[in-house]
Amino acid sequence: MAFDIAVKRIYEAPEKTDGQRVLVDRIWPRGVAKKDAALTLWLKEIAPSDALRKWFGHDPERWAEFQKRYRVELDRNEEAVAQLRNVLREGKVTLLYGAHDEAHNNAVALAGYLRGA
Repeated sequence: MAFDIAVKRIYEAPEKTDGQRVLVDRIWPRGVAKKDAALTLWLKEIAPSDALRKWFGHDPERWAEFQKRYRVELDRNEEAVAQLRNVLREGKVTLLYGAHDEAHNNAVALAGYLRGA
């Protein structure tokens, strides 16, 4: 089944075309009011472990290895992955993240995992 997944910084304004909005960070993004986030779900359990997040440090040179390690974590995190897949079965989902780097972040890696898994 092909899922309709978008990825977006939580700092961008919500749009009707976002579908269900799911924050996939373990830590709430600084400067965002919960009422303004228009979240369907905050699924912090699907975020990378603190150890992996700190190791990665948003270093593009560690991106490929980060994705491999995060996939291993996701494979072991069946409950959170199943919860997100259930939301995806209902229609379009926008995965939200707080990082500055739009190309190298856990939401991008998670979208790739969900599309390929």
